Amino acid sequence: MHLASVAGSSNPALSALREHIGELQLPQIAHGRRAIILLEGADGSGKKNALRQLAAAFDPCHFTVHSTGYDRRETSEGHWLARFWRQLPPAGHTSIFYRTWYRRVLDDRVLSRTPEESVPRVFDEINEFEAQQRDYGTLLVKLYFDVSADVQEQRLARRRASPWRTRVAVDDFIRADDPAYQRALEELRANTDTRWSPWRTIDGDDEQLAAVAALEAIAEAWSKAMPAEPPQLVSAPRVA
Repeated sequence: MHLASVAGSSNPALSALREHIGELQLPQIAHGRRAIILLEGADGSGKKNALRQLAAAFDPCHFTVHSTGYDRRETSEGHWLARFWRQLPPAGHTSIFYRTWYRRVLDDRVLSRTPEESVPRVFDEINEFEAQQRDYGTLLVKLYFDVSADVQEQRLARRRASPWRTRVAVDDFIRADDPAYQRALEELRANTDTRWSPWRTIDGDDEQLAAVAALEAIAEAWSKAMPAEPPQLVSAPRVA
């Protein structure tokens, strides 16, 4: 068992947050509200540990995790956002995106999978897509996990040392201090940190503190967005 997950399970702050988020999810379910959580950041930035804690907090019947990797068939199957439209949550549910539409202007851009001339259009399409979710009443929480180069290298070295982990990796690793990645990240934040969909930055160097910060941000968003009172019960019609 991974030591981080063991520590997380016995962390009083995380335990309290998981219970709190579980309670906050009840109004969402009862009122049929939709929510989307985005977990972004370089490989080894602590996203997955935060995801484990969040998955332990939510009612498993009312959320779905999507990890959408690079697909070369994408260009022949319609607009690049189409697969994300298919993964949007129904009423009362939350969609958690571990790999998000932002990969197109981060990893894919650094790896030359996204043409530079298309980047401004992609930013516009992302902002319009997220505004449409807002207009439809969907809560959107965007978390970006920052990690220092040294900490990232330590974590990636542990992955490379495992014969199993090297066989389940889905993407090329990109260093957080890569100048091209930093430029792409700076442009991403400048172009998509909108009033209706702001970024929240999480310091990922300490995985447990990062999980606490992530769950606190989610709890705060849920507290503000979800109704404070239960919906009125609809009485069944009386039979004469």
